Amino acid sequence: MDFFDNHNKLFGAAFLLFIGLTAFVAVLPAIDNEQNNAPLPSAVPLSEAAIRGKALYVSNGCVACHTQQVRNVDMDKVWGQRPGLAADYASNRRTDFWRNTATLMGTERTGPDLTSIGSRQPSREWNLVHLYNPRIVIKQSIMPAYPWLFESKSEPAKEDVVVNVPDAFQRQGMTLVATQDALDLVAYLQSLKQAELPGATGAPAFLYAKDEQKTESTDQSMQANSETSENGQMLYATHCQACHQENGEGLKGAFPPLKGSTVVLDKDPSLIVNIVMRGYDARQEYGAMPAVGANADLSPEQIAAIINHERSSWGNNAPNVTVQQVEQIVQKIKEMPVQ
Repeated sequence: MDFFDNHNKLFGAAFLLFIGLTAFVAVLPAIDNEQNNAPLPSAVPLSEAAIRGKALYVSNGCVACHTQQVRNVDMDKVWGQRPGLAADYASNRRTDFWRNTATLMGTERTGPDLTSIGSRQPSREWNLVHLYNPRIVIKQSIMPAYPWLFESKSEPAKEDVVVNVPDAFQRQGMTLVATQDALDLVAYLQSLKQAELPGATGAPAFLYAKDEQKTESTDQSMQANSETSENGQMLYATHCQACHQENGEGLKGAFPPLKGSTVVLDKDPSLIVNIVMRGYDARQEYGAMPAVGANADLSPEQIAAIINHERSSWGNNAPNVTVQQVEQIVQKIKEMPVQ
């Protein structure tokens, strides 16, 4: 029992046990991960602007509310095409000897996961408006505004990036412009995309999928989509409403209205399906629209439900689009050469 009476031996043994456990549980696995995981071949290194934006992302506390990790559970499908892998974080390097770089995986989702926000919402215009005041594009948003990333000028310079916001959100007679910090932060957000896996490498499966419950509804939108089990109003809210707004009127100078839109009301749905699948950037007065259909991997049923909701809402009255029509148009789009 002399061992337990000798404090030097007792605390020395406890210290060595702590060092051994630390090495076995933390240090050695970390070294193994670093040596056996490399960035995916399709991963794109951050630009200088994105690197500065990453520092701003940290300093402004974005990691407190947003994660950057897609778990292998079915509910996380909306955040990425596949569950996250160790290789997704392999490009992170130490800042210096004393400081490790943050992976920014986050711990809670007060706001949405941002793993693939660069694919889901690549529009610079939308991101700038959202940073200036999230309530402009999402009325129910609880995200704080970041007005210090912007300036109000009476006469913006030619090189300034003007941010178009409703008159109620800017000073009278002034023009809102983005600072370099705002542009850098958006550059970082635009860089956040899941890299494709090489060759025939299979992606991990999402687990615990729930059977979709088909419910009846007398809602006008659901009546328009009676051919499918998809809820056009819900899909619109998920994929389109942030830009085009709940009332379909868009935002002046930023995102076009769908209410009364000739594209939406056209009897031939080819153009609107093409826009949903490939995006649109032909009108300089509005921000670029991402390829929502391709990015979110929407099925023909879901695309038809969204289009029919738009064609039967806000006073719009156009013929319903069938799933078969959408399937044929999507097939033609897939056969088109990539531009």
